[in-house]
Amino acid sequence: MSTFPLPDASIEAAIAAVKFDADGLVPAIAQQHDSGEVLMMAWMNRDSIAETLRTGRVCYWSRSRQNFWRKGESSGQVQMLIEWRVDCDGDTILLRVDQQGPACHTGRRSCFYRRADTEGLTITDPVLLSPEALYGNKGQTPGF
Repeated sequence: MSTFPLPDASIEAAIAAVKFDADGLVPAIAQQHDSGEVLMMAWMNRDSIAETLRTGRVCYWSRSRQNFWRKGESSGQVQMLIEWRVDCDGDTILLRVDQQGPACHTGRRSCFYRRADTEGLTITDPVLLSPEALYGNKGQTPGF
């Protein structure tokens, strides 16, 4: 396991292993380090990877805002990095994290709370905190 901050040479080696898409992004899967629970998927760019490896606090790239998205900045539901991995092709990152509270903007622990079954889609996980409690009026998101 890593200790943060990582040295600049380690950060550069990690970034060099990543194959970014045409927009300079790579998908990142967040997984709870101790339970293996898959929490969410988001995007990272070179700078958000570097910040994450320097600080130990996960920072994504928001495609909609075209800016950094430091997990927990608005909600307080912080993700602290335990381990950073890149897959064999270099085109997906796995972030093993310690998630504080819900990871999903809907107030659920995981973004993967809908399961396809014979009934269609079944909601598998309860809302732990309402979006209003997480974000105030900013938490009103389409589809919730």
